[in-house]
Amino acid sequence: MTGRNGRTVRDLRRANRTAVLQRLYFDGPLSRFELGPATGLSSGSISNVVADLVADGLVEEAGSVDSDGGRPRILLRVAPAGGHMIGVDVGETRVRIELFDLTLTELARAERPLEQSRYEVDGIVAHIREGVAEVLATAGVDAGRLLGVGIGVPGIVEHTPERGAVVHGQTIGWDAVPVEALLREGALLPESVPYFIDNGAKTLGQAEMWFGGGRGAHSAVVVLFGSGVGACLVTPEVEHGRAVEWGHLTVRVRGRRCRCGALGCLEAYAGAEALLERWREQGGRPPENVDEETALTAMLTAAYPPAGPDGGRPADGVETAGAGRTADPVALAVLEETAEYLGAGLSDLINLFQPERILIGGWAGLQLGARFLPAVRRHATAYALRHPAQKVTVELGRLGPDAVTVGAAILPLADFFGRGGRRPEPAPTGPAPAWRTVLEERAPR
Repeated sequence: MTGRNGRTVRDLRRANRTAVLQRLYFDGPLSRFELGPATGLSSGSISNVVADLVADGLVEEAGSVDSDGGRPRILLRVAPAGGHMIGVDVGETRVRIELFDLTLTELARAERPLEQSRYEVDGIVAHIREGVAEVLATAGVDAGRLLGVGIGVPGIVEHTPERGAVVHGQTIGWDAVPVEALLREGALLPESVPYFIDNGAKTLGQAEMWFGGGRGAHSAVVVLFGSGVGACLVTPEVEHGRAVEWGHLTVRVRGRRCRCGALGCLEAYAGAEALLERWREQGGRPPENVDEETALTAMLTAAYPPAGPDGGRPADGVETAGAGRTADPVALAVLEETAEYLGAGLSDLINLFQPERILIGGWAGLQLGARFLPAVRRHATAYALRHPAQKVTVELGRLGPDAVTVGAAILPLADFFGRGGRRPEPAPTGPAPAWRTVLEERAPR
């Protein structure tokens, strides 16, 4: 049956299930009495929806609380065993694979370090496939129980009807790589298990908006600062976030050559890879044969050597260690310049989108954040228009280095909730019955 607005009874049931699941997920445990005002549904609708969700194994009892003069009220929560998701982070130094239950509790993880040929397509695909098999075996979870596999990747992701998700990663040498089709080869997972592949900045943004520093904000920009830089824009119009290639904004005409091949990109100055290169070019000595995370730690230590018992600050104000070590002036200058480039880049985001919050995440952003943040805020305010700059807050992300993986796992979870807690129905193999075609043609648009 179709209503005047084109919504069927089935659509209404799905929307009601979604509303109850989401409220329990973010605000639970809750009683049936509390769910009514929280969702706007009648007590009868709440009873029916809860009964369905309990029967489906998605909601369970979680104790009780006293009521005013009546029987204790039963509390309800989302059942952890109601489903499982896998999140994958294709990062700069490793591929991280994590298995979660329905409440995003980690059940197992696997990591595959990336060597010099780190973004070789076959190697990345093999790492993902092996990691997925490993975490499922470790936790003893049947692959058919998965709600989906979410994957955060560098680059622009195009979703095509023929080949699924295709990745255009100019900075890593990926030209229209059909990642989803490659993962499907060999039938590691049943066809019923969907892949959700998107830009890593978007998955980071998804995690911070659901569970981190973005909760409660109507608009935010979440920055992924790693080997390169990217960002995710979240607004009421772009509710689930949109990755923006912020790292390839031009900040200097005829400037340094970026990994993408263009000149003067923000990433050519502010990404961790470029930051280390600039230190080396100006006479610094980054450690050899180590990954970028280790090298960046060494650069920070060189710029800000640990203070000795006396505080390590002589009269000239240059930091020293107790053993007489002085700060590396080259490393310090490069880091300070990078803070200004980042601040200038953030000012463009402020002027363009006027967000309530900017959150800086990614392994390099978190590593540099304690030292960087005050300077980055200062430069962002100086370069931005005064009115939007006064309204925005610039903070570090709250979810740590696993945020991209968590956000990737949220992709199938959000899809599952959007379906009212039902798995996608298999596509029909033959032509639709004539009666269904007639009904669809008569349905109001």
